[in-house]
Amino acid sequence: MTSDVKAAEAKPSLKAILASDLPASLVVFLVALPLCMGIALASGAPIMAGLIAGVVGGLVVGLMGGVPLLVSGPAAGLAVMVFGFIQQLGFAVTCAAVAAAGLVQVALGGLKVARSALAISPAVIHGMLAGIGILIVLGQVHIVLGGSPQSNAWNNLRELPGQVLNLHGAATLLGLMTLGVLIAWGFLPNGRLKKVPGPLVAVVGGTVVAAVMNADVARVQLAADALSAIKLPALPEGSMWGAFFVAVLSLAVVASAESLLSAVATDKLHTGPRANLDRELLAQGVANTLSGLVGGLPITGVIVRSAANINAGAKTRWSAVLHAVWMLAFITLLGSLAAYVPLTVLAGLLVHVGLKLVNLAHIRELRHRGELPVYLITVAGVVGINLLAGIGLGLGAAILRLLWQLGQVRVEIHAANGVHQVCISGALTFVGVPKLSTALAKVPAGSRVEVDVAVNTLDHSGFEALESWADTYRKTGGTVTMEPLEDVWTRRSARAAPTAGPAAPSHSSPVHHVSTLSPGGVQ
Repeated sequence: MTSDVKAAEAKPSLKAILASDLPASLVVFLVALPLCMGIALASGAPIMAGLIAGVVGGLVVGLMGGVPLLVSGPAAGLAVMVFGFIQQLGFAVTCAAVAAAGLVQVALGGLKVARSALAISPAVIHGMLAGIGILIVLGQVHIVLGGSPQSNAWNNLRELPGQVLNLHGAATLLGLMTLGVLIAWGFLPNGRLKKVPGPLVAVVGGTVVAAVMNADVARVQLAADALSAIKLPALPEGSMWGAFFVAVLSLAVVASAESLLSAVATDKLHTGPRANLDRELLAQGVANTLSGLVGGLPITGVIVRSAANINAGAKTRWSAVLHAVWMLAFITLLGSLAAYVPLTVLAGLLVHVGLKLVNLAHIRELRHRGELPVYLITVAGVVGINLLAGIGLGLGAAILRLLWQLGQVRVEIHAANGVHQVCISGALTFVGVPKLSTALAKVPAGSRVEVDVAVNTLDHSGFEALESWADTYRKTGGTVTMEPLEDVWTRRSARAAPTAGPAAPSHSSPVHHVSTLSPGGVQ
């Protein structure tokens, strides 16, 4: 392939951008617009804060990011966290925390540690998102029914029966209608109608019905002048500094993890250029710093908008950039139209978003892999205590599960024809050494022993424990037949390392050459 052809593929023509990215950007704009407003509502922030974040995320991350087809903006995954910080610190100080969190992300991107964030257990991430989804549903369902959300999940759940018994006429009808349209839209067969974004249909439909009914319901409030809606950040005062630093680190960690996981998921949806995660993290940090400085919500990569972008035919980063341009045009030229949108309609949209965060496919997969307890512990912590506690409990459970797995060494001893046969399988690590020592202590002194080392994990502690036992056992006059542990270790390393030349022979099960451990020592 010539360099001219490569250059043509790397830099699509204006005609190609207009043909693919322009229509895709309109689809993403129509999906993102109601979501940005709804997430701001769930965050307890001004509606304009969500729109500002959508514009900044699209423009900055779209131009600078390392994942061309990823669409960034305010995300439901941070709504509950931001709501808590606004209640504790106030909106202006929360904006300062968003800006500072962006600087932390920039530093992390510069240090090229993006890949390390992927080490967080998926069970913890999915549990965090599910817990957030449950909190969003419990809070916003009160607005759908025409009431007001309570301060926490327990109070929302406790007040729900009373809310159901005391419905609010038109507000309840509009909220339930919005939710019904969104659910029904998911069952439509693929076709031209399905290509119209469901959130747009639900919000526009609910707004039109409210206008026809002349319903007396609370509606979105936007400043007539977009510039006047910009809220400058403020630094905390007095005893709030501790909570401020917690907010900064929390936003940086959760926003980074969500963005990087969305980037990896986006990579799986297309065959174009692969993700540069460090560049993406740096771009997300710049966007968050700018968003916080101009009164916007925190920004992350969003897989739902990214999937819509790819499904609409986007080929380059210009789709994400253009969707932000359309959003900016709406804010400056058509912002008055938002005043017709009932809040209960946006709440219905948010309930649907929250329900989708509890992903049944993820639950089934985690159950199959034995990680469901970590998921459930994370969900319980997020819903029952708070987001940070839930993440901490989930990480703790994941570590305990790992230690439990590392300790799953199996030692089976059988005596036949005067020979004690010892089979060691599973993971022989420092966690399993006590169990190994206890089992080997039952082998009578001075016997003939055949040891089958069929472990899939062997660390230095396990190596030394088994070698030390063999050396000690020979002093009783016994004989041990066992594959040299150096060979076990070497074979495991060879299986783990990639081969550069012809395919290496497969070792689906350990090969057991034997040598004799006698008073002469290890052979």
